Amino acid sequence: MNIRRVIAVLSLPVLLMGLISTSANATGTSGHAVKHAFPARIDLPNGFQPEGIAISGSTAYFGSLADGDIYAASLRTGRGKVISQGPGTPSVGLKADNRGRLWIAGGSSGTARVVDIRTGKILKSYPLTTEPATFVNDVVLSKTSAWFTDSSRAVVYQVPIGRHGQLLNRVRTVPLTGDYVHDPTGFNGNGITLTPDGRAVIIVQSSTGFLFRVDPRTGVTKRVDLGGTLMTNGDGMLLLGRTLYVVQNFLNQVAVVRLNRAGTTGTQTRTITDPGFDIPTTAAAFGHRLYLANARFSTPPTPTTPYWATAVRR
Repeated sequence: MNIRRVIAVLSLPVLLMGLISTSANATGTSGHAVKHAFPARIDLPNGFQPEGIAISGSTAYFGSLADGDIYAASLRTGRGKVISQGPGTPSVGLKADNRGRLWIAGGSSGTARVVDIRTGKILKSYPLTTEPATFVNDVVLSKTSAWFTDSSRAVVYQVPIGRHGQLLNRVRTVPLTGDYVHDPTGFNGNGITLTPDGRAVIIVQSSTGFLFRVDPRTGVTKRVDLGGTLMTNGDGMLLLGRTLYVVQNFLNQVAVVRLNRAGTTGTQTRTITDPGFDIPTTAAAFGHRLYLANARFSTPPTPTTPYWATAVRR
């Protein structure tokens, strides 16, 4: 997400899917009931200000920029509820693990936290930095760690995970070096994903549209060769096999990129657009669909402003 635009707005005041569908029973010409389709739009609470989305089982989870609430919605019916009250600071990117937990980036709070999906209880909070200029933006999970970006600092954060999924009291700050050049006036590291071979991470720098492969041991970065193509306004990213989906928020589109296994080169193969997009920020997948949270950054947020997620074929 573009924090400068977010601040401007706010100043005015792997693969899982399916939790809940709003359509009534349809009847075919033969008189038999037609099976419900999963809704292409999931309405969120008015004033919610979504940014992140994760899918686990048949449920989509959304984080609120306004107060950090976590909202769970059924992909089958579209209905949902707040399952975890926020700490009063943003919930930005989030990912679900295979142990029924959500890992949540805490934005300007400089923190991350882990929430139990079943109870909504905060299992652990991590202070990632005490620097005043920070925006912990997105997260990706490997077998051994959670990795977080900071859009205001030239670092990524590693939170190691114990052998049996234990939440450890450890945080490692990894400075970014190499090809990456920090833009002190722009919005920097945003979306993050693993490389297809799982040996490194890839981040997108929103202010330049560059993708960078980051060595997780050293922080040395190398720009991903996209043949001159830029991921302008790059926000959340989702990797499925060797296909990388890059959400381009203010362009209202998703770039589809085919990567090599090491994540050092890639080619954009197509672009996904939809009339339901209104500045989408992040994406999660279920079956043949992508679900995207619409942050609506160009619309002044009020308690009655509508928000929704849009489903498109991937």
